[in-house]
Amino acid sequence: MKYHFYQPATGHNLPHDPFNAIIAPRPIGWISSQDEQGNVNLAPYSFFNAFNYTPPIIGFSSVGYKDSLKNIEQTGEFCWNLVTVPLADAMNKTSAMVEAGEDEFTLAGLEKRTSSTVKVPHVAKSPVVMECRKTQILRLTDKNGNDCDTWMVFGEVTGVHIDKAMLKEGIYQTAQAKPLLRGGGPGDYFTVTEAQKSVMMRPD
Repeated sequence: MKYHFYQPATGHNLPHDPFNAIIAPRPIGWISSQDEQGNVNLAPYSFFNAFNYTPPIIGFSSVGYKDSLKNIEQTGEFCWNLVTVPLADAMNKTSAMVEAGEDEFTLAGLEKRTSSTVKVPHVAKSPVVMECRKTQILRLTDKNGNDCDTWMVFGEVTGVHIDKAMLKEGIYQTAQAKPLLRGGGPGDYFTVTEAQKSVMMRPD
């Protein structure tokens, strides 16, 4: 094999940074939050995942000190809303840079649904929602200990809503929801289908 090698500090020398394309596809952190005055925000985050089983902890990375981060610092609450293929266009609309306080639910034509364990509303048409309470907010640093313009937000899941159509004999069917996943490039997305599934059990 012939490799293209680069050091990130000096540039990748490619038409587009391959980092996001290599670590992909990634679930999207579609985060709803609100400030102390009740102004609601809804925004998608490309760097998102699950980090702990018990208690269940999920997290996302805010590149820049954005409204979601500010809101969660104030209230300690947020919701993660599963982005699906039918919700792709609405999710994309919520990625627009708008003035603080503007309601992205309204901007994207999305209905709000009241949460059960937090005050923050969530996306009514999302088939899976996780209500969360903040556990940690960590500012990232580089290898020299210098602060990055990026914060990791972690939250413990305090409530989960699952559309029963996503369950088969009580087991959640990942492909059934048609989850939308972020890839590389300026606008690449993927999904998963049942035909792509393979089963591999861990060794004893």
